[in-house]
Amino acid sequence: MFSFFKKKTVPDSTPTPPAAPVAPAADIVTAAPASVEPAPAAAVTTPPVTAAPASSVAPAKPSWTERLKSGLAKTRDKLGKQLAGLFGGGKIDEDLYEELEAVLLTSDMGMDATSHLLRDVRERVSLKGLKDASELKGALKEALVELIQPLEQPLQTHGKKPYVIMLAGVNGAGKTTSIGKLAKYFQSQGKSVLLAAGDTFRAAAREQLIAWGERNNVTVIAQQSGDAAAVCYDAMQAAMARGIDIVIADTAGRLPTQLHLMEEIKKVKRVIQKAIPDAPHEVVLVLDANIGQNAINQVVAFDQALGLTGLILTKLDGTAKGGVIAGIAKQHPVPLRFIGVGEGIDDLRPFSTRDFVDALFD
Repeated sequence: MFSFFKKKTVPDSTPTPPAAPVAPAADIVTAAPASVEPAPAAAVTTPPVTAAPASSVAPAKPSWTERLKSGLAKTRDKLGKQLAGLFGGGKIDEDLYEELEAVLLTSDMGMDATSHLLRDVRERVSLKGLKDASELKGALKEALVELIQPLEQPLQTHGKKPYVIMLAGVNGAGKTTSIGKLAKYFQSQGKSVLLAAGDTFRAAAREQLIAWGERNNVTVIAQQSGDAAAVCYDAMQAAMARGIDIVIADTAGRLPTQLHLMEEIKKVKRVIQKAIPDAPHEVVLVLDANIGQNAINQVVAFDQALGLTGLILTKLDGTAKGGVIAGIAKQHPVPLRFIGVGEGIDDLRPFSTRDFVDALFD
């Protein structure tokens, strides 16, 4: 039995008569295609329609570039300080290249990306006739930009309504939090958003997503327990009935080695396709930057299971392993749609190669 949860309006001080059997908004939502008994006063509420309270004047918020630099501080401290020692002066020789290799490897770029960057840097040094170590920084920056540039492919949601985004990932990667931030991001573009609470395994996942929905004034389709595929199917039906622009479907966290759970997430995708044949239009894997090179193994496994179209890399502010982006670009390139560098609602932004590399070195 499905229940659709939305924020309840604040009760009036005047006593009210008994509630009507069914809220009018519930008629818009179509339940999953099964024999369904009348909902026993299920609380289906719409997002609060009252205007948000006017925010008080606050200090100027740091720009995205400033937040990105701050978020990459740990990676920059580890990579940049070591590179500063290399680029401080002296001649370019084999000893310098060996030291550069060690620095790149310790920043979690991986062997493949490191070898690629070293070959590229050597070619640039030879072509430009560079002699001094201080000139090597520019060559390395350009080599890194060229390597990860193919990952910069902003998400385009026009042309489909609703545009369905399905999120996957392991527990703790930041899926549910990322969904809330994505909802805010799309709302800022004037789009209507609906969330599907498809993580029916984790006890607090549904409540967490509902809280995000209330915070962003977004409808959340959820049920207390049951089949994740059914929740997502019902969300597709509701989105089509209401003319929603964007649907973001959460799924249960799972390890790629848990084959039976990987089969379940494949089922969720198939059920979404039954409701909307060309959906999901975007299948996104959420990665925790703290896991470093293990992120590449997750990309490979989830891509094989679901056919990934994008990535979200979270928690870059809490790790010195930001170099894993280079490893993904070299070993298993999948478009990096967004990166997260903080806990704030606006700290998830589209990935920009040049901004990332500049923040990493400067």
